[in-house]
Amino acid sequence: QVQVAESGGDLVQPGGSLRLSCAASGMLFSIRPMGWYRQAPGKQREFVARIDNGGNTIYTDSVKGRCTMSRDNAKNTVFLQMNDLKPEDTAVYYCKIETLARDYWGQGTQVTVSS
Repeated sequence: QVQVAESGGDLVQPGGSLRLSCAASGMLFSIRPMGWYRQAPGKQREFVARIDNGGNTIYTDSVKGRCTMSRDNAKNTVFLQMNDLKPEDTAVYYCKIETLARDYWGQGTQVTVSS
């Protein structure tokens, strides 16, 4: 089994920054791709960013230039640095790890951008 735990969500003013963390633990035998998704109230969950085994990243257009995803392989942890946050970034942010058998999701962390 694999466990995924997000942290770092908070209430922040527009233009502010947050750093989300996601730690994976359990039966992991190699570095795996991981991703961030978000779900705003009344909307479907959407892709935000992904980092592969080699550290290559991709982002959804709405966060390009404002968000940076990185990883600490020794700790099986990924991060999402979010800058210049906007009210439309308000959502529950979920982390996903892709294993050969299946994907595992965390419980999510709430990000609220409001003045």
